[in-house]
Amino acid sequence: CGLDGLIIACNPVWSRRLGFGETTLFITPFWDLAPLEDQEHAASNFALTRGRKTPVNFTSRVVDLEGRVFTVQWTLVAERDRIYVSGRDATLETRTAAELEDAHAALRQAQKMEAIGQLTGGVAHDFNNLLTVIRSSVDLLRRPDLDERRRRRYIDAIGETADRAAQLTAQLLAFARRQPLKMEVFDAVDSVRRLKPMLQTLVGSTVTLDVEALCETCAVEADRGQYETALINMAVNARDAMDGSGRLSIHISTSDQIPGGRAASAVSGSFVVVSLTDTGPGIASGQLERIFEPFYTTKAVGKGTGLGLSQVYGFAKQSGGDVRVGSQPGQGATFSLYLPATTKRLAEKTPAFELTEAVAPQRHRVLMVEDNEEVGAFGRQLLTDLGYTVTLARNAIQAQALLEVDPEAFDVVFTDVVMPGEINGLQLAKRLREMRPDLPVILTSGYSDALANSEGQGFDLLQKPYSMEALSRIIQQGGRATVAE
Repeated sequence: CGLDGLIIACNPVWSRRLGFGETTLFITPFWDLAPLEDQEHAASNFALTRGRKTPVNFTSRVVDLEGRVFTVQWTLVAERDRIYVSGRDATLETRTAAELEDAHAALRQAQKMEAIGQLTGGVAHDFNNLLTVIRSSVDLLRRPDLDERRRRRYIDAIGETADRAAQLTAQLLAFARRQPLKMEVFDAVDSVRRLKPMLQTLVGSTVTLDVEALCETCAVEADRGQYETALINMAVNARDAMDGSGRLSIHISTSDQIPGGRAASAVSGSFVVVSLTDTGPGIASGQLERIFEPFYTTKAVGKGTGLGLSQVYGFAKQSGGDVRVGSQPGQGATFSLYLPATTKRLAEKTPAFELTEAVAPQRHRVLMVEDNEEVGAFGRQLLTDLGYTVTLARNAIQAQALLEVDPEAFDVVFTDVVMPGEINGLQLAKRLREMRPDLPVILTSGYSDALANSEGQGFDLLQKPYSMEALSRIIQQGGRATVAE
């Protein structure tokens, strides 16, 4: 081709492939060989070649005389007043690659639908069981001849079932990495040692439990409660794998990387590693790929929810770490939890909070912001029974207006996060901080992207569903503590 793009000469193979005579090609700009939508791409690459010492490679489609379209991989080289063009027919491999990608997309969609079906089926099964207990208890409580002992039993059953439902949703959120975390600096070794008596009780007396720390202090910054829950879930999984007898070894060490695994690349950094190794039968390779999926379990019906290891995975990822599993059939399994190490000072231990019925006088006026009518009514009643004077606002705009009229009207604001309208609870909290920096604002939510992504740092959170005790505790403390039910 000349520098203007006109084809000067073409070998017979390309002339026959295109269906043109050689004289026709001599008056054809190179980019006109492409369909209209590809011509700009071809022309820009041709222009890029002018004055360049290195080849230019690109792919475009070409249309022959009969209108058939095929794909060509081009190499363009400039030499003085000529640009030499070499093209290779890549139609077949391009079509094969496209078909392969379509097949992969179909497989991913099928896997996604299978996971959704497994997830929804598991949630429906577990929640229907919980709702059955609640529904039955409510019906029995309506009986006029019910004695006090049975009445108390049914009330307790409702409360315990609500707690199990809250735990179920927390585990699902943890897998999805949408569980709000209370980050603090603590010693991973100390936590394991304090938890050891409970772990021994969980795994049973016929399982030998060993703890070995290869670092004197292994400081991490994470949610201590979620960390200990992850340890419990891994220990219970090991216990069940060993069928109640064997040896469970816990090793705490440090590492400068997270090794690659489960289609994940290795990650360099400073990490604390907590590994649990059991002497069970091991895990089949086909099960390793799905072991962290929610509701996936190899246990008998009723023996496991399939959420324990998914909580471990979600907690690790949300904390900036990961979890790895290694196993060979007949040789047990090792689960390794990797958490980023920190050089920050360990958090000071605070004395346990004692719940008292007396309400601190400086915290007696509460502005509650809740858009759900039933939740607002029950929350207001709880606070009223605790001795507070409660004003209920149905949305953030209404709450802000009340404080604009009288900024000193309330001693604490207790607001939901996810609400309809122009602003949500987190945005309201930020605005109130500007209006009254001394006004405690407590957030409450069952789920929130903003909180899960740590945008809500600086405000305390009471997770739904919350108990009367937890509500009283955080209000009395004036929003100085995060309470996770």
